[in-house]
Amino acid sequence: MATFVTNPSLSDAASLSPTNPFATPSTLPFQAPPFDKIEDAHYLPAIEAGMAQQRAEIDAIADSPAEPTFENTLVAMERSGLLLTRVLTAFGAVTGANTNPTLQDIKTQVSPRLAAHHDAIYLNANLFQRVSTLYHQRQSLNLDPESLRLLETSYDGFIHSGSNLSDADKTRLKQLNEEASTLSTAFLTKVLAAAKESLFVTQDPAALDGLSEAQLAAAAELAKSRNLEGWALPLQNTTQQPTFDSLTNRETRKAIFDLSWSRTQSGGANDTLEIIARLAQLRAERATILGFPTFAAWKLHDQMAKTPEAAQHFLSDLVKKATALIAEEAKDLQALIDSQGGGFQLQPWDWSFYAEQLRKARFDLDEEAIKPYFELNAVLEDGVFYAASQLFGITFKERHDIPVYHPSVRVFEITDTDGQPLSLFYSDPFKRDNKNGGAWMSSLVSQSRLLGTLPVIYNVGNVPPPAPGQPALLTLDEVTTFFHEFGHALHGLLSNAQYPSLAGTAVARDFVEFPSQFNEYWSTYPAVFDHFARHHATGEPMPADLAEKIRKAKDFNKGYHLTEVLASSLIDMRWHTLAPDAPLQDPNVLEAEALAQAGLNLPYARPRYRSTYFAHIWGGGYAAGYYAYQWAETLENEAIAWFESHGGLTRENGDRLRNMVLSRGNTEDLAQMFSNWIGTPPEANPTPSV
Repeated sequence: MATFVTNPSLSDAASLSPTNPFATPSTLPFQAPPFDKIEDAHYLPAIEAGMAQQRAEIDAIADSPAEPTFENTLVAMERSGLLLTRVLTAFGAVTGANTNPTLQDIKTQVSPRLAAHHDAIYLNANLFQRVSTLYHQRQSLNLDPESLRLLETSYDGFIHSGSNLSDADKTRLKQLNEEASTLSTAFLTKVLAAAKESLFVTQDPAALDGLSEAQLAAAAELAKSRNLEGWALPLQNTTQQPTFDSLTNRETRKAIFDLSWSRTQSGGANDTLEIIARLAQLRAERATILGFPTFAAWKLHDQMAKTPEAAQHFLSDLVKKATALIAEEAKDLQALIDSQGGGFQLQPWDWSFYAEQLRKARFDLDEEAIKPYFELNAVLEDGVFYAASQLFGITFKERHDIPVYHPSVRVFEITDTDGQPLSLFYSDPFKRDNKNGGAWMSSLVSQSRLLGTLPVIYNVGNVPPPAPGQPALLTLDEVTTFFHEFGHALHGLLSNAQYPSLAGTAVARDFVEFPSQFNEYWSTYPAVFDHFARHHATGEPMPADLAEKIRKAKDFNKGYHLTEVLASSLIDMRWHTLAPDAPLQDPNVLEAEALAQAGLNLPYARPRYRSTYFAHIWGGGYAAGYYAYQWAETLENEAIAWFESHGGLTRENGDRLRNMVLSRGNTEDLAQMFSNWIGTPPEANPTPSV
């Protein structure tokens, strides 16, 4: 294992060239990163200098002869690492959404070093002693509630990171953390490469029967960009693929499904089987060192669920209802197949194709008929932004003078109700080969009253880009995703916390999905829907009868969608409840056993994410936490009921949500925060909804 410098001096940080764009805070509005000046070569020296600078700052705090105070310890820690934060937020954006081999190599180099850097702070005995002293004096410190929250969460963070371990255990923990960080980075690199390489390519137009002219044009454009003949269909990061709705050629659907299902376990350079088996083993050992029986127990101790048992009980109750629903759905689809003389049993690559037919028959609803009303920019500006404006009184104005990391990224300045600048928002919606799969939100600058910073937030998506000259038309699912991710964005954009560690989305994993899932509600809310659902060519609103069909069909296929997510959640929990002495697992065996035990080993429905490309849990912070989507849905349902009983989309309701939840970050107990807002405590043992 490589040896890294663990005690750099402040002079090491000064070695960063003043011409490096990260050397000083950005002079752009909101301190937005100067992407027009940042080159790949700037990242590594800035990261190294940032680590050195923060270590010097932390050592000065830890070794100070002065008695610890909240100001000279906790506040000083909050002010440390500004250079490192500045470079890592920009680096995280480009490596996630616009990477290249140079950036990936840098990430491989720095990942274990950043893990070591984190440990050098949280395993610093002198620093922990100062924090511990303040924690045990907290009742006499006369701190305001937010400062007390910072002290309590900081102390818990030190304990949870191993600050009270023996020197021998600390040494072993550092080794585990560095190895795990290296493997997580390697996993994400392989998943990205596998998605890029696992194209379905054909020169036979009959293989693509059923696709629209726009889809065919995009497929031809993708093939051309790869110097391939014919047409090419890319893989999304999930098991199911969007083209399954319309591809009439069953052999094509199966071929694409097989590419998706096996993309990272073919034994080639992008195989991740060994990586995830080792990662799970490392996490289990780390949890044991830290005093927990499993990684899930360690991870969930400060979440709303509190224990793996509570999360698993919640999921088990939900499985019972979901499997009853999906069994009826499968029965209906098989009947449809039989009525058409199919002569085969329903398989995963058939589900979306026949479900779309059934939806059309039951509700007279055709995806291709509704897409012309969901033009991407209209959904964003006249839908997502409009709902936020109605709720919170904020306004959006596009800026063309803020440099971006890719030409397709758009930037909007958000102004508050008093006319003051509030935040910047970046939208990066289109799929690229060098972009991670899925959709997400993150920040380039975090809000903090202490540091005097306003938030700079971005959303990333993977909408297939249209052929040149064609509009980007969204599916209903993609519309929902836009609203979902902007719910996360609002959590950051509206933050009003004193300390950066408590700002925005720095909350428990099973609470962070609440604002995003609740924001989906506005995607079909009549006043919002009618504002953005307009034909891209004529500007005519979607006919009322078609909009009503969408609302009536809202819960169609719900059993399937819920089951595929539950399957992934249970696989996640199986990996992270492994005993510390468990041998290396065969991922295929573990998955099969987990699904069989839960009653989800269904021949016609597979997990939304297979272990070998499940980036949420191996590289995205959702380890032992993928259940959070369902958990947060119970909070969402309570919130919807509250809004509906208080007049719906009004400024008064929006301001209450903003002031009591979205602006608060992690500045108070989350259950109490939710209770204060809604007027009743959240359910201690949430009742699953289907």
